[in-house]
Amino acid sequence: MAKGPILFDLEEDATPRPSVSDAPPVPDVGMAAAQGQAMQIAARLAARKPSKLVWLFWWLLTALIGALVSIAAWNFITGLMASYPLIGLAMSILIGALLLVLALISLRELAAFSRLARLDGLHHDVAEARAQDDLEAARSVTDRLVGLYKGREDTRWGRDRLAELRGDQLDAGALLALAEAELLGPLDIAASREVEAAARQVATVTALVPLALADVAAALTSNLRMIRRVAEIYGGRSGFFGSWRLTRVVLSHLVATGAVAVGDDMLEPILGGTVLARLSRRFGEGLVNGALTARVGVAAMEVCRPMPFSEGRRPKVRSIIKRALSGLFGKGSQAGE
Repeated sequence: MAKGPILFDLEEDATPRPSVSDAPPVPDVGMAAAQGQAMQIAARLAARKPSKLVWLFWWLLTALIGALVSIAAWNFITGLMASYPLIGLAMSILIGALLLVLALISLRELAAFSRLARLDGLHHDVAEARAQDDLEAARSVTDRLVGLYKGREDTRWGRDRLAELRGDQLDAGALLALAEAELLGPLDIAASREVEAAARQVATVTALVPLALADVAAALTSNLRMIRRVAEIYGGRSGFFGSWRLTRVVLSHLVATGAVAVGDDMLEPILGGTVLARLSRRFGEGLVNGALTARVGVAAMEVCRPMPFSEGRRPKVRSIIKRALSGLFGKGSQAGE
């Protein structure tokens, strides 16, 4: 056996070895997994429907607490009336005023549900008249649309234009298209601006606030406010319970269709194919959350609008995202460079 080191003479490989600098960039898996998480959580929280057992539990608990409070208030007032008549009378007036305010709030909530039902009925009737090409039905539903916006100053010019030109329309499609353009055109612009503002706010909070669950809270509150404002623009001003019902309708559709599961594939055609790789993790997640908010806003416009969007008039999510996030993206990219 030979002692000492042994030298092996190997042939030099002619194949060039790859350089580390030539390797493609490794995608940030954590960023891709985290993008849109806040918005998805917020959407599922708002869209989740409680079970019947949970609903029954809260109903029974509310009834029990109401009965106990009523009995305690009755005993309290009768005791005061027996001992201190003036104080008992004053407390009776206060409780009566409280019950009156509660009754007024209940009436307002019922009126809000009635307005939302009116919008939904108009939406259905317009779709039916458009599908059947029924001129009489189109005229009837157009009159109802004019009545819906009769007292609003921002629709006066559109109502006057519609009254001037509707006599020249000889088919249902043309009449409904005229009503959509003159009555709902300005309202669509106002609703789109509300959606852009909400998307910009969610993206900014997600990108700049590092607190835990702050992005989830911002996404949830901003979307609730946005949906309520969109409903008000189209004439469906809602109360507290009406807003939650409307939010469930909008977000349940998005969750069921998987529209909240969005990532770089939607933002890259808008902002560029390689820009997301140059952004920070928080900034990229803010862009995705803002994009998801824009999708929720477009769905809210479709639900709250008294007429279905005709072909070519539906707002494009990409355009809304580009207008809402272009300024934010420009500032962020310059800071990153």
